[in-house]
Amino acid sequence: MKALAARRRHPLGGVVVMLLALLVVGGAYSVLTPAPASAAAATDDDIQAGKELFLANCANCHGLQAQGTDAGPTLIGVGSASVDFQVGTGRMPLSANQPQAHDKPVQFSDEQIAQMGAFVASLGPGPAVPPAEFQEFTDDPERISKGNELFRTNCAMCHNVVGAGGALTRGKWAPNLQDVSAKHIYEAMLTGPQSMPVFNDANITPEEKQDIASYLHFAGTEPSPGGLTLGGLGPVSEGLFAWAAGILALVGCAVWLGAKAS
Repeated sequence: MKALAARRRHPLGGVVVMLLALLVVGGAYSVLTPAPASAAAATDDDIQAGKELFLANCANCHGLQAQGTDAGPTLIGVGSASVDFQVGTGRMPLSANQPQAHDKPVQFSDEQIAQMGAFVASLGPGPAVPPAEFQEFTDDPERISKGNELFRTNCAMCHNVVGAGGALTRGKWAPNLQDVSAKHIYEAMLTGPQSMPVFNDANITPEEKQDIASYLHFAGTEPSPGGLTLGGLGPVSEGLFAWAAGILALVGCAVWLGAKAS
């Protein structure tokens, strides 16, 4: 029987089985993997206008075809979300060669930013600007509470528990997030600017991104139940305040006792 089975086995049988297995795995991956965000529909006029703005303001660092240079990275594949965040917060164009881009007054209109985003998106697929429904904060207490949990788990180690920001290494820092729009917080998580990791929709869903943004808005607008926030830095600033006040009290007591003894 074994000899008969061996004669019946085709020499290409293993290859066929391997190909079928690859097809099954590939099909399952395409079904289960979330589709990447696609850029919003843009007209040829928008793309051309964005290209002209890009050549006038960005090409010196990023190259004429956005291919990147020694002065700036490639923008092919970064998507319109990255452009909207970097230019919409004033970080780009870069004002000076420094470890990290500062946010500063925005130099372009919303229409011009959208046009530059359309041009960059036309160069290669990448994250798109979030839909309008995720560009607003929610006032649902349950979602804000969930956003608090997500933020403490994924973001607080750099931005601190209330999003007040903090220092990083090599002259970099995690910025204050309490006055940032929901759209830009969403885009930052989606694109990972500067030293920040990328949180795509498979890691943190669009609804969860909105929850995080809503918690930060809540943390920045609600009064502190304990009085002075002391920068929202927690036990570091509170301990320093208590230590300084205690030292001053001890010095005062020492001076008073010395004056009384004399």
